[in-house]
Amino acid sequence: MSQRIQAAELRQYVTRIIAMTGSTPEEAAQVADNLVMANLSGHDSHGVGMVPRYVDAVLEGGLSPNTGVKVLLDTGPMLNLDGQRGYGQITGVQAMNMGIERAKQYGVCTVALSRSHHLGRIGHFAEMAVAQGLVSMHFVNVHSRPVVAPFGGGDGRFGTNPCCIGVPMGQRPPFVLDFATSRVAQGKMRVAYNKGEQVPHGYLIDEHGHPTTQPGVVVVPQSNGLFGALMTFGEHKGFGMAVACELLGGAVTGNGTWHREADNRRAVLNGMLTVLIDPLKLGTQDSFEQEAQAFSDWVKQSPDAPDSDGVRLAGDPERAARIEREQTGIWIDDATWGEIQASEKKLQAR
Repeated sequence: MSQRIQAAELRQYVTRIIAMTGSTPEEAAQVADNLVMANLSGHDSHGVGMVPRYVDAVLEGGLSPNTGVKVLLDTGPMLNLDGQRGYGQITGVQAMNMGIERAKQYGVCTVALSRSHHLGRIGHFAEMAVAQGLVSMHFVNVHSRPVVAPFGGGDGRFGTNPCCIGVPMGQRPPFVLDFATSRVAQGKMRVAYNKGEQVPHGYLIDEHGHPTTQPGVVVVPQSNGLFGALMTFGEHKGFGMAVACELLGGAVTGNGTWHREADNRRAVLNGMLTVLIDPLKLGTQDSFEQEAQAFSDWVKQSPDAPDSDGVRLAGDPERAARIEREQTGIWIDDATWGEIQASEKKLQAR
């Protein structure tokens, strides 16, 4: 079962819960807006269903409300920032605002952000950049229970390690490619488990390393106390991309890589390496927009494949989902809604 909730109502409710963790009204509203936008964009895995985990992380001391970034290094076109375990919806935006300002000044900026709590949907940050006419590239690693198996491996060794690329397209909607290097995001397995659904073959292995379609193997401990794992997309290619994100988002930023046994902590810490480029400063602005639009037209002129909806570029599905869900509301399954309400009660009882 599930229920449909209007975005405005959901924002108000989530803002109230986040404020109860100790956040200022402004911070609570910004976090809630970000989470609801993920739901509106069709990415329920990064939406309000994360609230229970955030509440647990605050109660455990792994997430620090009202904490912004700390500047560790500033050379102009290079920034090294410490998120200090603050809400990623806050620290990520702060890092991007600083990076965008520098990219416009110098033509390029590299931003290393470490120790940020869960950054949420990385596409949000790419959308910030493309709105200012900038190209952006983001490589992220995850400090949490390792839920993704290496290609050829039989258990989880790293996180979903997202990669995101944003490219402005002049007067047209931007290209925003945002994907987990796992076959599917961990949060989508939580959503599927709460709905009582199975997932396609090739997504998961169980705690013994065998293929399974049961999402619960990566959501709740199995009979032996162990978890299963997600698989990378594209076999060895996705594995290689996941390692690249671990090295760039973890080692280069100073966030650190994952190389220890899993624990039960609820905090999710991210490192993100962002590269911002201003085509105007590069001197390619006019030809860049013309070529980007010409290629987009060329690709979309491909005839529809049988049983398909035709060609869509990255960012198109999210924009369509926002229009539809703003009008009709956001579906929240009963299990997820119950978890959110339980997190509110935890805060009321402390």
